[in-house]
Amino acid sequence: MADVKLDISPMYEGERIRKDDLWVELGGPKADGFELSLATPMDQIEDGKVTVIGPDLGETPEGTTMPFGMIFRVGGEKIEKDLESIIERRNHALLSYISGLMHLNQRYDIWMRIGKGLKKKGVTSWKEIYGPVIDLYKAEMPFIEKMDITIVTDPAKVKEELANAMAVYKTRDARAKGLHDEDVDVFYGCTLCQAFAPTSACVVTPDRPSLCGAITWFDGRAAAKVDPEGPQFPIEKGTAVDEVSGEYAAINEMAEKRSGGEYSRMLLYTFFDAPHTSCGCFETIGFYMPEVDGIGLADRDFKGATPNGLPFSTMAGQTGGGKQVVGFLGMGILYYFSPKFLQADGGWRRIVWMSKGLKERVKEGIDADMMDKIATEDDAKDIAGLKAFLLKVNHPVVDGVARKVDGKKITEGWKLEEIDDDIKEKVMAYIEKTGGDINMDTVKSELALTEGQFMQVVEALQEDGVLE
Repeated sequence: MADVKLDISPMYEGERIRKDDLWVELGGPKADGFELSLATPMDQIEDGKVTVIGPDLGETPEGTTMPFGMIFRVGGEKIEKDLESIIERRNHALLSYISGLMHLNQRYDIWMRIGKGLKKKGVTSWKEIYGPVIDLYKAEMPFIEKMDITIVTDPAKVKEELANAMAVYKTRDARAKGLHDEDVDVFYGCTLCQAFAPTSACVVTPDRPSLCGAITWFDGRAAAKVDPEGPQFPIEKGTAVDEVSGEYAAINEMAEKRSGGEYSRMLLYTFFDAPHTSCGCFETIGFYMPEVDGIGLADRDFKGATPNGLPFSTMAGQTGGGKQVVGFLGMGILYYFSPKFLQADGGWRRIVWMSKGLKERVKEGIDADMMDKIATEDDAKDIAGLKAFLLKVNHPVVDGVARKVDGKKITEGWKLEEIDDDIKEKVMAYIEKTGGDINMDTVKSELALTEGQFMQVVEALQEDGVLE
């Protein structure tokens, strides 16, 4: 193996490898991928060793897309289980320091590209890339005393190790679900994504883990403790300005400072009024559909168009980058299990559509009375189909949503903006056919109107003198 010197610097963080410059693509939308950090007793670690299971980089033809896994075993006197996620997440930055390498996302969503420039440099093995990565880790995180890395490229082995990794992620997340915002006095901030999203100002609380899904409140606490100058830092919670929307003066101050003055308010539990910034690494995205006054949710695995006509990738592109976009919001999977999930906006009573895979994945977090009222791509592929579904199941948005958290009614239900002659004729014909014996179920199925909309038309007909 030749002695290859890589160009490594923070100046390369954020580099993109385009299709014409692609040597190898790893994970992403077309193949399995994962990264996993494991706290390990030091006597079990072969410090500095990189092991490759499967075809090495030099054996890979240009243009290949392949499954890929990274397992980092770390040890040190200060290493604890809560640091695993933090070390794992730092991989995003450190790999991106290498010129010719692109790393996106986290956990089981990683997407990497190796550029042709590294091939021209003479790189033939993953060992030539990950050997220096071990040195970067130790320089950036001095509490790491020993580290070895296993790179997995054999497809069957990637599947096996991905299943093991998913079990580890699940255990971490289960621990986080038992703690709530009212139980703590300190939240944590994270600016790890600012190289890609300069105005991103992420807040990690027990009830609202990171958008990327990789950092819980426990992880933030552990990271701030061992690395006080690092990207995770404490935020003294203080008194809430508004507990329902999750507005805290301390978070507003942090958002203004860390976003460079771009934002002065940032609320934790809402979609609309000064929502949380969205970095770009988020696991899922929420999107408001004014036609039904409800919120849709999709994950990265959903490849089709949502009822608003947009796929995940398009919405992510216009929402990410650290922006605060009213009506669009990046969210981590674990947030769906929180009792404070979008509570200011009505929580699950405001959710009208979910990608099927996401709904199945978080079904234990969905309010039982809403499970059958939320459509998937099997029920509705466009706005017209979604309206019909919501009418049929009598979704709360149809007649107006009352928030579960305080009982306050926050929407008025569907209203007709214009009552034209066509709708008047249809309603009049229905009244004549039924002899005035109105059945709201048939009004919904035959006229596609809510009770409130039907009464709007009746009142208009009365004003016209057609009905008494």
